[in-house]
Amino acid sequence: MRRIAVLNQKGGVGKTATAVNLSAALAQEGQRVCVFDLDPQAHATLHLGTEPSHDGLSIYDVFSGTAALGNVRQHVSDNLSLVGSHINLAAAEMELAGMVGREVILRDHLDQESDYDYAIMDCPPSLGVLTLNALTAVEEVFIPLQPHFLALHGLSKLLETITLVARRLNPKLRVSGIVLCLYDSGTRLAAEVTEDLTSFLENSRELDTPWSHAQIFETRIRRNIRLAEAPSFGQAICQYAPESSGAHDYAALAEEVLVQAQQPAMPTVTASP
Repeated sequence: MRRIAVLNQKGGVGKTATAVNLSAALAQEGQRVCVFDLDPQAHATLHLGTEPSHDGLSIYDVFSGTAALGNVRQHVSDNLSLVGSHINLAAAEMELAGMVGREVILRDHLDQESDYDYAIMDCPPSLGVLTLNALTAVEEVFIPLQPHFLALHGLSKLLETITLVARRLNPKLRVSGIVLCLYDSGTRLAAEVTEDLTSFLENSRELDTPWSHAQIFETRIRRNIRLAEAPSFGQAICQYAPESSGAHDYAALAEEVLVQAQQPAMPTVTASP
């Protein structure tokens, strides 16, 4: 099972849209996919038109130890499932503060799962126990990034955080892809930021970091009003507007992700002594 966290500590960059629509596109390609909504705002859950399970359970109950993933998981569509969130997940940060091993709760549950080809996690826009659980449970991070100069500054801070988690908690963790979202192909700014990002990554290839082999996906997720409308209808873009540019972009991204899976695994980060 390929485990991927979709992460950016800045909101409004297409994080949830990427987690949901990439998952739906992979499912359409025949991959068995489960989306994990780790954000108390439950935007991924709402995007897929669901609520907590029929028993009123959510990912919060997994963290609190009162339910297994199988009790919370819901079928959304062919090949696509969801472990949904709820506002009560916000209490998990405080409730788990004194618990030993709180960073690996999700990993331990996920290690018992084998029914999926992809586990894709929509992380909250903050570094707390929920995000740490995602980063210890996965092996890959996808970073959705809006092509603005301030986004590059935020990216450096995010990479520092990922490096710290890789060295202390999860040596298998690596950044495998950066997704450029809300992309305006006709603007000079987008082209300049993309060039700067490419140069930054190329200059990092020889470094011993979890992001030294990160790639910028060729697919650009263009600005598209249909992408903004889809969550209000509780559907992924491939269902809501299958002929839209947003649907075509995420389908192309899914194809890149599938090709990426066939490439050799990147080396892990050397643990600190």
